[in-house]
Parts: sequence; C-alpha cells; structure tokens
Amino acid sequence: MRKKVIAANWKMYKTSKETKEFCQKLSQLLAVPEAVESIIFAPFTALAALKEGLAGTNVAIGAQNFYPQDEGAYTGEISLNMLKEFGVSYVLIGHSERRGIFGESDELIKEKLRKALAGGFKPILCIGEAWEIREKGEALAYCLKQLESAFNDLSAAEVQKVIVAYEPIWAIGSGKSATAEDAEEMLKGIRQYLNNNFGAEIANEMPLLYGGSVKPENIAQFMQKENIDGALIGGASLKAESFSQMIRFREMQK
Repeated sequence: MRKKVIAANWKMYKTSKETKEFCQKLSQLLAVPEAVESIIFAPFTALAALKEGLAGTNVAIGAQNFYPQDEGAYTGEISLNMLKEFGVSYVLIGHSERRGIFGESDELIKEKLRKALAGGFKPILCIGEAWEIREKGEALAYCLKQLESAFNDLSAAEVQKVIVAYEPIWAIGSGKSATAEDAEEMLKGIRQYLNNNFGAEIANEMPLLYGGSVKPENIAQFMQKENIDGALIGGASLKAESFSQMIRFREMQK
C-alpha cells in the first residue's frame, strides 16, 4: 500500500516567532501521531525554529529551494549541505512559481533533481499546466513532457525515490481547484507513464500528490480517489488547526 503524504508549502510566509507559535499549536493538535508522512516546506529563516518546534513529532522538514552546487560564488543562494544543519530531509523542485516567476528552466530542474537524489534528500517534483493548455486538451501531454525532461537519464532506482506533485497552475492560490475527477485523470495518466517507462513496481509504489487550493473542506474528495496519495497544500497549511485537520483526513472521509 502506498504511503500517504500531506505536505505544507508555506511559500514566503511566517517569521521565526510565528513558526514557534505554529509548532506549539500543531504539537498539541497532533499529540497522537498519524500514520501519514507529513512535511512542512518553510522559508529558510524559519527552518531553525521549525527544527526545534517539531522535535518529538513525526512531521518532517522541507526546503522550498536550493542551488545545485556545494558552495561557491552564488550570491543569495543556499546549498543542500547548509540545509542539512536544520534537519531538512525533503526538497521541493520545479514548483510553478520557481518556473514562472524566477525563470527556472527544465534543464536547471533536472540538475537540481539529480543533486538532491545524490545528496540523499527526498525530492517532491512539481509539474502542472496553465489554463490555456488545458483548454486545448493538451494538459496530460504537457505534464508528461515536464516529467520526461526531469527523469531523462535517471535510473529506475533513482526515480523510485521521487514523489510527483501535480499542481495545475490555474488552481494555485486562485481559490479554484481542479475537481477530484480532473486530478484523478491526470495522476492516472502519470502512473501509466511510470508503468510504461519504469515498470509496475515503481508505478504502484510512487506517491502522487495533488496541489491547488486544497483545504479541509475538500481534501476528502481528493484522498478517496485511487491514484491520489496526498496533497501539497499552500494557504490552508498556514494555520495549525487546518493543517492538522488535513493530516487527519481519514476522519473527514467518514
């Protein structure tokens, strides 16, 4: 049975003080650990507070970005070695905001994925299409092209360590989400691609996530689908109460 993954992407929110307050509340709300892989992708300045605040919980720490070099003259960047000090075990790669706002190319995303895998980190690779592409009926082909670029020349053993998150660009921060059926159709197509290219074992075991205006009110609709194994959550993860509710999504399916 595939593991379930509930991940928070805080983006550019929360100071260290706010992070400490969040962790205090979350620790109380998750006094009984859930059998779910839960992760918080926080800003760099919040990582130290997150490491301290999540001690004793089963919530993992993730970084939203890094540069694929160990060190050097890369002003404003941060390396994976630096992130290890803060207990970071997951990294987010290829988010549409990194691709769109900061111009990250498929080539850079491929390089970052390889660096993360070589460093022993667990990458969540994000893919997704704009509304114009979906309107043309080209959403799956577009997303598979992103996937093919990132996975090019990776071994099956390396691919097996990746988690893929489908985040339609038109649904991120818009308040509008894809339907559970839309997300299921896309992730079913991705799983078929994995089966065709890397074998049934990897296709059956890789967790596939949906992200795009997921919140307590709609998470159960997504999690009951066969190919949706979790969620990458933005705004609704900023409050400990709502994030803990989504970690306990099984209660909401009853």
